[in-house]
Amino acid sequence: MDRSVAPGPVVTSRLTRRQRRRVSQAVQYAIFVAVLITIGLLADWDRLQNQFAQKDLASELFPHIITIALRNTVVYTVSGFVFGLVLGLVIALMRLSSVAPYRWVASVYIEIFRGLPALLIFIFVGVAVPLAFPGTEIPGGTYGKVALGLGLVAAAYMAETIRAGIQAVPKGQMEAARSLGFSHARAMVSVVIPQAFRIIIPPLTNELVLLFKDSSLVLFLGVTLQERELTKFGRDLASQTANSTPILVAGLCYLLVTVPLSFVVRRLEARADKAR
Repeated sequence: MDRSVAPGPVVTSRLTRRQRRRVSQAVQYAIFVAVLITIGLLADWDRLQNQFAQKDLASELFPHIITIALRNTVVYTVSGFVFGLVLGLVIALMRLSSVAPYRWVASVYIEIFRGLPALLIFIFVGVAVPLAFPGTEIPGGTYGKVALGLGLVAAAYMAETIRAGIQAVPKGQMEAARSLGFSHARAMVSVVIPQAFRIIIPPLTNELVLLFKDSSLVLFLGVTLQERELTKFGRDLASQTANSTPILVAGLCYLLVTVPLSFVVRRLEARADKAR
């Protein structure tokens, strides 16, 4: 008589994909909370508050940190952005030109100024230009030097962004404009470039955020008290008071501008994705 027992159903303890995902997320949240608690327990908050959060010292920074430092930072950024945008457009058009020397010059410019640190560009503008052209001063004094330094750096990146935007415009737009009697130059200015700029608004706005932070390199040009930007302003007062509260306040002023701009960039990118 066969006494063998037929095998019953096999019970597995494997988790489903959704369960594994939930377990993974729970572990990640637990690690994150554990790290925060560890940092909170180990940090010396009293010393941090004494060094970085002196309310009386912070209140003494106003209104000059706004009327002088933040104002100069915005002026430096806007002037550098405008100069870089104009020069970047010229470089982009040279990059797309059918004339080979124009393409070579544009390519060399882009590779050089994208490869060099922005600090070296500022040193070049502040030291090399006066030596190369004796008796010649950059218009606008420090503001002109900053616009030139920031613009030279920004133009190399903007040129590639603008070139990509122009190439993203359908070729049929140029062909339609030419069929209506437009010259190539007029079609480019009136039809192609406006459409390209609508495409590249998000990356250009992001470049504005980067320039706002790069304006801190102005301190290497040697500025007067009335020409100081946020970083220079914060460092000077931190040295005078032997306290880092001015640096923290300067950092908050940077965030006051960069965070809304970053939000604008995300909204523009989302709108562009939706339009596509």
